[in-house]
Amino acid sequence: MGTFRIKRIYDAPASTDGKRVLVDRIWPRGVSKESAKLDLWLKEIAPSTGLRKWFDHDPARFEEFSDRYCEELKANSEAVSELCDLADQGDVTLLYAARDSRVNHAVVLAELLEQNDVQSE
Repeated sequence: MGTFRIKRIYDAPASTDGKRVLVDRIWPRGVSKESAKLDLWLKEIAPSTGLRKWFDHDPARFEEFSDRYCEELKANSEAVSELCDLADQGDVTLLYAARDSRVNHAVVLAELLEQNDVQSE
């Protein structure tokens, strides 16, 4: 099984990225589909619009955001399974547009995928 990495969509693609998957619900501003070099845009795995707006990239809300997003992921087994299937083929880079590399949904998603803690029971 491959590993999950995270990377800003604005960073240049690299040969070590493996499969490149955009995990944002909204297409990133200023990025062309050609320059993104995506293998998949999995917007269904992004936080819900309501959760995203509530969070508003506020570091003080990140812990609660993480908990809420984890619950959303557990209810979204189809999209999670799609990422796990990709990882069975090799490394997967989860791409996001947020400015903060430590306080964003891709961090939460990658941690859960690595822990294999998102499969619904």
